[in-house]
Amino acid sequence: MQELFGLSFGHKAINTVAVPPEAHLKDIDLYIQAAAPEWPIDKIAKIDLAILRLALYELLVEKKEPPKVIIDEAVELAKEFGNENSQKFVNGVLGTILKETENGKL
Repeated sequence: MQELFGLSFGHKAINTVAVPPEAHLKDIDLYIQAAAPEWPIDKIAKIDLAILRLALYELLVEKKEPPKVIIDEAVELAKEFGNENSQKFVNGVLGTILKETENGKL
């Protein structure tokens, strides 16, 4: 039991998975703006923005899982925690970014 509580919540592995490092947020937000120019960052629902940022960190920086898996999981999070339009929005933004990066446009 002590081993379990011995881990600090400031542990690097926990923080990088839960919250994309600040160093990448500006770049990630630029991708979001390019894919959804009609939605300024400050107008996107906070939960949708958090899901997009996490998924884009995994897609663009970590690259540990196939892109389709990351997008599917992000859409599932949007279904669970967002509003009725969240899953479509998240899927659309991530799909656009994936397509544009594969085509070398972003």
